[in-house]
Amino acid sequence: MVSVKPADVVIADFPGITGVKRRPAAVLSTIDYHVFHRDVILGAITTNLAVATTPTDHLIVDWTMAGLRRPSAFRTFLVTLPQRELIATIGHLSDSDRTAVEECVRKAIAV
Repeated sequence: MVSVKPADVVIADFPGITGVKRRPAAVLSTIDYHVFHRDVILGAITTNLAVATTPTDHLIVDWTMAGLRRPSAFRTFLVTLPQRELIATIGHLSDSDRTAVEECVRKAIAV
């Protein structure tokens, strides 16, 4: 099982509208959450920058630091997966990217 913490960038088999796709994702769940749950809350990361145009999307500035191969964007498309299904941790969001991603999630979810 891959051990993760908030703002890690992982590779996961991400369910979508047209099926499952292996893709990078940002870990959104907290360490406190992981103590009590075996799953992880993820947000999608895409290289299709043309679709990342809403206030709940964020173009990742420090994409190489995040372990991404190409310019990418966070999209507030959230899933919960068992931690055992994560493939690998490839990087970590920079502090500024993490702050922007958290703001996107706040805009999308009524909490």
